[in-house]
Amino acid sequence: MAVSVLAAMPQAVNLLDAGSLLAAFGALGIAVVLFAETGLLIGFFLPGDSLLFTAGLLCVPGVGGSVHLALPQVLLASVAGALLGAQTGFWIGRRGGRALLARGRARKLREGAARAEELLERYGHAKAIVLARFVPVVRTVLNPLAGALHVPARVFALWQVVGGALWTVGLVLAGYALGSSVPNVDRYLLPLVALVVAVSLLPLALELLRARRAARGGTR
Repeated sequence: MAVSVLAAMPQAVNLLDAGSLLAAFGALGIAVVLFAETGLLIGFFLPGDSLLFTAGLLCVPGVGGSVHLALPQVLLASVAGALLGAQTGFWIGRRGGRALLARGRARKLREGAARAEELLERYGHAKAIVLARFVPVVRTVLNPLAGALHVPARVFALWQVVGGALWTVGLVLAGYALGSSVPNVDRYLLPLVALVVAVSLLPLALELLRARRAARGGTR
């Protein structure tokens, strides 16, 4: 009896595993995760890039076994979650100010805030808001930081829509295109997701390397 009860219980959802999230919640899970990752500071650890890419793969018939998603629903959920999340983060920052970010205890959040502020200073509002979408952690903290720094609301809204649409639609369609063109692509799902995660972390790694070199050069 105990064995049958345990077998009937659903497996716990792994929030860090894109496949587990999609299998449990489908397109709705995409919207919720992207909203949390881009709108709430506590969501900085969520797998936005791999989630979008995997969702695109799972829209291809025959990929993913019992898990199949509809491409229009995935695109709609992705865009809605990313855009609503970024706008929410902006208004949280506008209300809470820089003190909100200063209270963050996570080292990654502090580093992400530094990178986000550097992007805003180096590239200006429009380019920084778009580029931040493609950098993990930075896309979490830039939105409230933009609000705290009083970036004009209209400017932020325009460019966060542009960046959010490019990021979400681009990654979903990239996964869908790959799944449609490569036979039995689900055999390589884990390596592909790992590659997407590695590529998404590359800009942050390069920024950290550049910052360390600049710091070393300044101490000489």
